[in-house]
Amino acid sequence: MTDLVRVRRALLSVSDKTGLDSFARGLASHGIELVSTGGTAAVLREAGLAVRDVTDLTGFPEMMDGRVKTLHPAIHGGLLALRDNPAHLAAADAHGIAPIDLLVVNLYPFEATVARGAPPAEIVENIDIGGPAMLRSAAKNHAFVAVATDPADYPTLLDELDLNAGALSLATRRRLAAKAFQATAAYDAAIASWFAFADGGEMFPKVLPIAARRVKTLRYGENPHQQAALYAAQGAHGGLAQVEPVQGKALSYNNLNDAEGALGLISEFRECAPTVAIIKHANPCGVAMASSLEAAFRDARACDPVSAFGGIVAMNRPLDAATAEAIAELFTEVIIAPDADAEARAVLSRRPNLRLLLLPLPDPARPGLLLRSISGGFLVQSRDSQLLEEMRVVTKRAPSAREMEDLRFAWTVAKHVKSNAIVYARDGVTAGIGAGQMSRLDSARIAAQKARDAAQAAGWPEPRTIGSVVASDAFFPFADGLLAAADAGATAVIQPGGSLRDAEVIAAADERGLAMVLTGMRHFAH
Repeated sequence: MTDLVRVRRALLSVSDKTGLDSFARGLASHGIELVSTGGTAAVLREAGLAVRDVTDLTGFPEMMDGRVKTLHPAIHGGLLALRDNPAHLAAADAHGIAPIDLLVVNLYPFEATVARGAPPAEIVENIDIGGPAMLRSAAKNHAFVAVATDPADYPTLLDELDLNAGALSLATRRRLAAKAFQATAAYDAAIASWFAFADGGEMFPKVLPIAARRVKTLRYGENPHQQAALYAAQGAHGGLAQVEPVQGKALSYNNLNDAEGALGLISEFRECAPTVAIIKHANPCGVAMASSLEAAFRDARACDPVSAFGGIVAMNRPLDAATAEAIAELFTEVIIAPDADAEARAVLSRRPNLRLLLLPLPDPARPGLLLRSISGGFLVQSRDSQLLEEMRVVTKRAPSAREMEDLRFAWTVAKHVKSNAIVYARDGVTAGIGAGQMSRLDSARIAAQKARDAAQAAGWPEPRTIGSVVASDAFFPFADGLLAAADAGATAVIQPGGSLRDAEVIAAADERGLAMVLTGMRHFAH
């Protein structure tokens, strides 16, 4: 295996012609023969460059609307022949196969064709066959052949050719080979995904094609001793992985994880009155609806002012100056909003470390898959995108209109709280949130205690749990959790039902004068 390989012949066949003219000129300046296919050859000739048609190498014309042009021994033999193997060289000489030292290929725009909603026949026609085959041949034989798939690599390649008198190093060839195999893997994954999900309608295909592109490496993971990176899902657009902060420090692993929880929660309220959610360690610590964003933020912060410190603030309306001023009073890691006016941005500029993310709120009912790694594999499930449909009254007393509104609000928040989850709410504001406890009773008690602490901090005469409603993400296995909520002052309950002791829980609610509705749907989150 030779370190430096002199490039004498290059084959160019590209869909993305970015930088092609200057790159080809640079190659020609080193006396490299240019061989090319139809559209690429035409562009090079228009630029005044001498180009040899690929048909000169194969002895066959391009045919079948260009489907068959490079799938030929003269091409793949020129890419795959081992230059230090006498038998390979003899075979090439006997069959008139000329070596190809540099392959420049990028593939038909399959993903872009899918993204613009093209009909299936056009999508299938944009599946490249010859390109991936050539890439694999060249990359496999990187001991002697260089392969370029990305126009961003053109300047570096020209610099190295200049430095090495028209030769490329083994390190460069190996790096480019790895990049080529990544490109073909991602391309095949996109095609397989389209056939499985879009065309075939499968949710869980026998082979799950996953491709993601690294966006950036992060300082560290959840903890400083862990390494981390951010990857963007292939074909995804406009999500958290694609957005760049308008201002502030680089986003950390924990920032992104918490921001995802915040975005998922606030998107549930995208069609509602001004709403603000504050997230800490992927759990909401305060959520509020109000007549203005500023009022909503102050109400959300008052729910748990201690936990709100160092949290993430998300809202369903463009950020205004008054709300920005209120948020700036509190140490905040990240703000998420659909937009921000100039005055709000000026306010936040006084907090240069605070990250501001502006992105559209996604549809909470959108389909999708969630992946979680386990030892030796992945767990895959559909998104919890089910909206509240059923509210069946099971107690003697039905909820009032106000209680019903608060029950819907509390249930929506509880969906985004780690299990076991209990959420007290009153007048469109969370009163206390209990998250992530092994016992539902403990979650009910913790949420009530947080409400008492908040009342003491604010100087209120009583906690907001008095006259509140309570939501439980799963059924009450015993009546004790419900009774704890009643002791905290809750007057109405929303929960899925389905416990063996539902009758006992309903009887306890009736005895305490509570109204209770069952949803028939659980919202575990772990």
